[in-house]
Amino acid sequence: MKSERPLRVFVAEDHALVREGLILLINAQNDMEVVGSAGDGETAWKVLREVSPDVAVLDVSLPQLNGAQVAARIKTALSHIKILGLSAYGDAAHVRAFVEAGASAYVLKHAAAHELTDAIRTVAAGGTHFAPELLPVVGVEAGQVFQSDIPLSPREVEVVRLVAWGYSNKDIAARLHVSSKTVEGYKTRLFEKLGLGSRVELVRYALKRGWLSEEN
Repeated sequence: MKSERPLRVFVAEDHALVREGLILLINAQNDMEVVGSAGDGETAWKVLREVSPDVAVLDVSLPQLNGAQVAARIKTALSHIKILGLSAYGDAAHVRAFVEAGASAYVLKHAAAHELTDAIRTVAAGGTHFAPELLPVVGVEAGQVFQSDIPLSPREVEVVRLVAWGYSNKDIAARLHVSSKTVEGYKTRLFEKLGLGSRVELVRYALKRGWLSEEN
């Protein structure tokens, strides 16, 4: 019986020793392989367009283009690639910048090795991964209350999930067989209806409801 092809992973990390360690860790998994790597953002963007991986693991503090800038380019031009942020920084500014740029996961460098490989598998399957200590950072400001009692239609729930997963308007439109303008209208109404102000808040809203465990 032919086995499924391994997950194709790209790694961008500016410290060579760390980058080589990540490559060894990922290549040691039976179900994934590193298909490219880079030590700066400009090179990362060039290689990403060449190898088109399933998952891009991006360090936050890359030189030339930082991780969030590379993530934003991926979301715009290579939206099929799932984005995982990797950093020593777990503060609100870094995490939210990555989530707003389209990341589906954010792993801290002090985490156990299996957390990174588990997160790669999770985002490749369409899910999200944020360590428990990061959930308050991903979420809303203290004291803000979601409009959780407002019912959503099945179509609205699907739009919330797709936006939270990082799909572009064009991709969502193709999946739902509607126009990009219709998708933008859904998003505008949903943000107003739920009292949300950003994709970061939308991700937290969907996470709390268990809507992002796996892509259907």
